[in-house]
Amino acid sequence: MKALLFERSLPRYAAARVVSSLGSGRGVSVAPLRLTDLDQPALPGPGWTRVRPRLAGICGSDLATLDGRSSRYFEPIVSMPFVPGHEVVGEVEDGNGGGRVVIEPVLGCVARGVDPPCPACAVGDTGGCERVAFGHLKAGLQTGYCADTGGGWSDGLVAHATQLHPVPDGLSDESAVMVEPAACAVHAALAAGVTEGSNVVVLGAGTLGLCTIAALRQLTLPGTLLAGAKHPAQRQLATQLGADLVVDPGEVPRAVRRLTRSLTAGAQLTGGADVVLDCVGSASSIEAALSVVRPRGRVILVGMPGTVRLDLTALWHREISLTGAYAYGREAAGGERPRTFELAFDLVEHAGLERLVSARYPLERFHDAVEHAGAAGRRGATKVVFDLREQPRWRRTETAR
Repeated sequence: MKALLFERSLPRYAAARVVSSLGSGRGVSVAPLRLTDLDQPALPGPGWTRVRPRLAGICGSDLATLDGRSSRYFEPIVSMPFVPGHEVVGEVEDGNGGGRVVIEPVLGCVARGVDPPCPACAVGDTGGCERVAFGHLKAGLQTGYCADTGGGWSDGLVAHATQLHPVPDGLSDESAVMVEPAACAVHAALAAGVTEGSNVVVLGAGTLGLCTIAALRQLTLPGTLLAGAKHPAQRQLATQLGADLVVDPGEVPRAVRRLTRSLTAGAQLTGGADVVLDCVGSASSIEAALSVVRPRGRVILVGMPGTVRLDLTALWHREISLTGAYAYGREAAGGERPRTFELAFDLVEHAGLERLVSARYPLERFHDAVEHAGAAGRRGATKVVFDLREQPRWRRTETAR
């Protein structure tokens, strides 16, 4: 099968970090990623099946990896070489026309054959799995970061039955590929604890930020939902998806001051928004979030950060809660515990999130695809995907285990 393979090479990873200083996505030109011909991954055991990707998205975490900027925190919970790609809609290859599925990529205890499961997996909160480096699979917090499973940037991967969500017949591939990022946004929106009438700020209007705006609008009752968006197309989409007020990122403090009638002490607001969701994850965006949230307010870190240098005095002095929002599992919603992906399917369809799929590339043009994804906002795009629907069928051979 054809696949993009990411291999361990510290010199090339370091070179990618240097090149990416010219712009996100540029690191792919020297990163240890190559298009190659691989044997399809072996089925790890009972309950596993083969999936042939149709569309596979390029995520911000993928860009961080290819740009040499991913945190070393991930080293013990990732196995190399791996095929990237965790935003996947594909077809089940079970010999009976298994139909289209979306993959829930977290590789939790059940997929890993860990029995009894860890406390998080036991209640369905797979995003908090404590065993992502154990069991009968190599380390890998998700499909797309595990050497044993393959990933979406290929002709084929393997997935456990618990990871598969059937795609309704009337839902397009473009809608289905948005379900995984929408699930991240659903989890973040519900983790934010937004109460009716709260003033809520979303920083960042890439894929994750726009999905988060849509999730907040559909699943919560904010008083005013304010978004910081850098580019014209992002501002338009943020408005369409439910933001009440959209401003340039540099104008967010002034907009929050007016909205909340806060006073200022120097450059510091004395009040602020009730909840801020940071969908960027940079040092500057976290600082911005801390600067516009009210005392005892909440900042939800939705975008994946790396190593950052921050002045946390405001967090201490104003007793701000800073909370991460990663992945999915089950959510407390309406007195029940629905799976995050169930809510994400509804969100994608209700909000029309397929409109965020802006460009499609074959695997052979992966340099162009990654560079486009890195410059998506500036180029008027949002989600860039690999289109594998016209790839030739894989070879029917397996790698020996």
